[in-house]
Amino acid sequence: MMKKMSIPTSKTSLVLFLCQIISALDVPLDLSQPPTITQQSPKDYIVDPRENIVIQCEAKGKPPPSFSWTRNGTHFDIDKDSQVTMKPNSGTLVINIMNGGKAEAYEGVYQCTARNERGAAISNNIVIRPSRSPLWTKEKLEPNDVREGDSLVLHCRPPVGLPPPIIFWMDNAFQRLPQSERVSQGLNGDLYFSNVQPEDTREDYICYARFNHTQTIQQKQPISVKVISTKSVTERQPVLLTPTGSTSTKVELRGNVLLLECIAAGLPTPTIRWIKEGGELPANRTFFENFKKTLKIIDVSEADSGNYKCIARNALGSVHHVISVTVKAAPYWITAPRNLVLSPGEDGTLICRANGNPKPSISWLANGVPIAIAPEDPSRKVDGDTIIFSHVQERSSAVYQCNASNEYGYLLANAFVNVLAEPPRILTPANKLYQVIADSPALLDCAYFGSPKPEIEWFRGVKGSILRGNEYVFHDNGTLEIPVAQKDSAGTYTCVARNELGKVQNEVQLEIKDPTMIIKQPEYKVIQRYGQVSFECIIKHDSTLLPTVIWLKDNDELPDDERFLVGKDNLTIMNVTDKDDGTYTCIVNTTLDSVSASAVLTVVARPNPPFDLELTGQLERSIELSWLPGDENNSPITNFIIEYEDALHEPGVWHYQTEVPGTQTTVQLKLSPYVNYSFRVIAVNKIGRSQPSEPSEQYLTKSASPDENPANVQGIGSEPDNLVITWESLKGFQSNGPGLQYKVSWRQKDVDDEWTSVIVANVSKYIVSGTPTFVPYEIKVQALNDLGYAPEPSEVIGHSGEDLPMVAPGNVQVHVINSTLAKVHWDPVPLKTVRGHLQGYKVYYWKVQSLFRRSRRHVEKKILTFRGNKTFGMLPGLEPFSSYKLNVRVVNGKGEGPASPDKAFKTPEGVPSSPSFLKITNPTLDSLTLEWGSPTHPNGVLTSYTLKFQPINNTHELGPLVEIRIPANESSLILKNLNYSTRYKFYFNAQTSVGSGSQITEEAVTIMDEGKMVQPLYPRIRNVTTAAAETYANISWEYEGPDHANFYVEYGVAGSKEDWKKEIVNGSRSFFVLKGLTPGTAYKVRVGAEGLSGFRSSEDVFETGPAMASRQVDIATQGWFIGLMCAVALLILILLIVCFIRRNKGGKYPVKEKEDAHADPEIQPMKEDDGTFGEYSDAEDHKPLKKGSRTPSDRTVKKEDSDDSLVDYGEGVNGQFNEDGSFIGQYSGKKEKEPAEGNESSEAPSPVNAMNSFV
Repeated sequence: MMKKMSIPTSKTSLVLFLCQIISALDVPLDLSQPPTITQQSPKDYIVDPRENIVIQCEAKGKPPPSFSWTRNGTHFDIDKDSQVTMKPNSGTLVINIMNGGKAEAYEGVYQCTARNERGAAISNNIVIRPSRSPLWTKEKLEPNDVREGDSLVLHCRPPVGLPPPIIFWMDNAFQRLPQSERVSQGLNGDLYFSNVQPEDTREDYICYARFNHTQTIQQKQPISVKVISTKSVTERQPVLLTPTGSTSTKVELRGNVLLLECIAAGLPTPTIRWIKEGGELPANRTFFENFKKTLKIIDVSEADSGNYKCIARNALGSVHHVISVTVKAAPYWITAPRNLVLSPGEDGTLICRANGNPKPSISWLANGVPIAIAPEDPSRKVDGDTIIFSHVQERSSAVYQCNASNEYGYLLANAFVNVLAEPPRILTPANKLYQVIADSPALLDCAYFGSPKPEIEWFRGVKGSILRGNEYVFHDNGTLEIPVAQKDSAGTYTCVARNELGKVQNEVQLEIKDPTMIIKQPEYKVIQRYGQVSFECIIKHDSTLLPTVIWLKDNDELPDDERFLVGKDNLTIMNVTDKDDGTYTCIVNTTLDSVSASAVLTVVARPNPPFDLELTGQLERSIELSWLPGDENNSPITNFIIEYEDALHEPGVWHYQTEVPGTQTTVQLKLSPYVNYSFRVIAVNKIGRSQPSEPSEQYLTKSASPDENPANVQGIGSEPDNLVITWESLKGFQSNGPGLQYKVSWRQKDVDDEWTSVIVANVSKYIVSGTPTFVPYEIKVQALNDLGYAPEPSEVIGHSGEDLPMVAPGNVQVHVINSTLAKVHWDPVPLKTVRGHLQGYKVYYWKVQSLFRRSRRHVEKKILTFRGNKTFGMLPGLEPFSSYKLNVRVVNGKGEGPASPDKAFKTPEGVPSSPSFLKITNPTLDSLTLEWGSPTHPNGVLTSYTLKFQPINNTHELGPLVEIRIPANESSLILKNLNYSTRYKFYFNAQTSVGSGSQITEEAVTIMDEGKMVQPLYPRIRNVTTAAAETYANISWEYEGPDHANFYVEYGVAGSKEDWKKEIVNGSRSFFVLKGLTPGTAYKVRVGAEGLSGFRSSEDVFETGPAMASRQVDIATQGWFIGLMCAVALLILILLIVCFIRRNKGGKYPVKEKEDAHADPEIQPMKEDDGTFGEYSDAEDHKPLKKGSRTPSDRTVKKEDSDDSLVDYGEGVNGQFNEDGSFIGQYSGKKEKEPAEGNESSEAPSPVNAMNSFV
């Protein structure tokens, strides 16, 4: 809501503005003129008798007027009274009271006369009256003894003062007595009680009278009231205490405030209603006060006359009173006479018209003398309320008084006739600047004077054309009005005044400004209590105007509170409270206009708690609760929650009872016997719950036998030979009386047995021993107390204790659906063998080994439970290409039965996971090297890899796709014949016989210049391979980088979050044996170089072999083997010594030549630098242990060969055992191999080779 104002702000303001200019058309003070009264005291002048009396009378004229006074109609000679002085150059009298004068001596009617050579003006009759505040007359006040419910009036009867005092009632502590519909103060000051209550008893009802003029307060003697209570209070229909009778009259003067009053007695307290017979109460001027006992109509007029009826009503009847109102009127002006300035020979009129009720009489005076006896003037003629002047001469100048009077008052107006001959004058300052807002009126002044009256003309610019037309308005006082000023209205305007004696002109300037606007107004806000809210007020204004912004709350200044933060274009209220509710207005003021916008802030909160709880209609099993709602805090109450407390059984604990809609404030509540109730009510609105009300009074119900039996009765055995009967104990309020107990009864179902019963107390279970295993029982539990039994309870079926099932499911079958899912079937067990509630079947299944790796692992068994009497189930999440076993067990409430025989099944191959990594290295002009890791989950036997790649241009468009098939045993590839300086995108995946797995992608770029090819900036460890046995694994790798690198091997359990374990490799060897591994466990491994942090190989995963059925012994560590080797070495040493001796004797020994000619290719010399065996030397192109067999075909060891002979460590012989868990290829480059791939091994250093190395 936005309002816009300019200056003048509206058409009404414009009219008033022009009227002010017209009435201010005064004769310049340098010209002769009759006196004009400018200031005087009020007609009815009540003065403080303790202070000096000042009677004002100011006037102007040329020459300056002299002053004289009359008192009570006779001349008042101030020179004869030393207490009275007249101010210099003024007619104001000062009567000195503070120096011993008495105000009462100067009571009377005073009138001032201002006179000069051109006439005399007179003031109103000023009635001087000293204010009075007389003391209260002493009176003997009797105590007021009154019966409860009767009416009472305490009379004040204040002393008569001038003016009348203000009356109010207080107690001895100077606290105002509370008033209500029942107790209120009348217009005459008396205190009225419609009916008295016991709380009205007190001895300090005191009436106070405050006299404003003297600033004194007087009090009446305290009045005592004693209310006599009776057992029964008689209700009474209304009776009017004031006014009395059925009718009365009231006279009020026009413009005053009409006050009508009706106060009634009665029980219950009557309510008051007002109507106007034959009409409506004026909507905008009518107000109700004093709890509607007083009707107030402001600014009354003759139209408000009529009959006003007040109606007092209660439940027993009604009474009414009619007040006949007559509105009279003291005289008021229709047309007051105005000053006349005439040139010699001109004509003119003075008009004096007034109205009133009754019609006022009009009389004229000339220079303060009744015109009938005033000196004659041939140029004037009196015609009732008009004086007509014809061909006036200079001697016709005078001051005329018009007096309009009736019985309720008078009006007196002075108007002079001034005869002058004067050329034009322009009184508006030259070049005056006017600034107005665009699209609003512009008023350009041309205040003038001249006699005869000059003619006024306006021109645009200095020498422009005369202004005419409908777009301009020319006022009699010379003002030029432009009703809607536009931007092009700005400029210079010239005013010309001329009469027969001359001509004069004046220029003024007009500027047009842009209007001030609020471009973002504050908006309606709803905020919760203690929140924060902001109102915006963003403005746009003329750049030459300086705006000021003020904020109002409910059209008043903002509270002086630091929570209100006024910003440049906003108002923020912190920590909002209920008092902040209201209308906020942003007002933007400039020197030319003002705009405003308002928005309402509604503060919502949880309701205030209900109050005044009352219990009525008490019965044994029900009661009525009523309450009064608290303030809903601007959010309607949606419902009330009723809670109760049982002070007898659970003191301090409140329970939910019921709830009712927010429009309901009474409820009928059901009660239980033997409960000490108290209630409270909680109000709920959209914001939340109120605080609980204060508790109601307590109400204790009588005892009775129980109404209900325990709930949730069950019979479940905890052991195979018992029955545990349980129930929910009754709560205290359910007991209905003292001595609560339970009668527990049971008998075996379907057996012709009698009921067995026991009575127990303070428990909620009973155990029956010696029962058969899992048989049904009929059970019932009945409540009883000292007053009797509850109704007969219903029976429930329970069972004695369960025992473990006796048999396992049979005919277990497995149907493999795909590589990860299988379906298992079984035959249900006979229900008699379950010996309990059949809960379902459990399937235990576990992986035996991977068909790809041919190794066994210790894997935890997985369990799937199938509820109910199901005979099949699905096994999800299986690993492809694996061997599994399972068994099935039946389950009851006691536990699991025996397992069925293990059932084996295998899953087929699946597609592999993506390769573990893809790295692209060694970029050249036309080639890239690709390295990859095998899939973490091959899910079968890998058959090949598929590489797809295609170039990418600068706009990220893809070129033709090239596809390459790569054998499964490869781990790197050099791509040649590529384009130089080209980006390629690669797609890589693995295949099994089932299909292709998910792919991994990578991008790389060939280089632009061969000269830019550099060696790797960091070492590179690649082709990490593992050969695993039961408790150890041989790790080997390839290395590119600086010489003499110190390697280390890190390893850990695959899938574990434990830290990596680290082993240092001695020397610069490219292999290492990890020992102390756990059989049948998957490990992760990686290789790094010391001093080159962050440069490690990619991770590899291997799995140790399963535990041996019998422990394998390392032959190289056996004592007998070591002794044999020592003996052989000693024998060789002896032979060497013999040969040396023989050679020294000169004989030739041909062994050396023969050895050189027929050297065994398997015997290698020992390296000088590190002492390692020949088969691990760098002479073999720095290769690690080779994948694939190096054993001659004629030396293959069969499966039937001995598994405990030295052939395990024989030269070139592959040591292996069959699938019963014995050792297979401990140094094999592959983790697992199918038998069809042949027997593979990598040679490890054996004792035989070691021996040959020394020969």
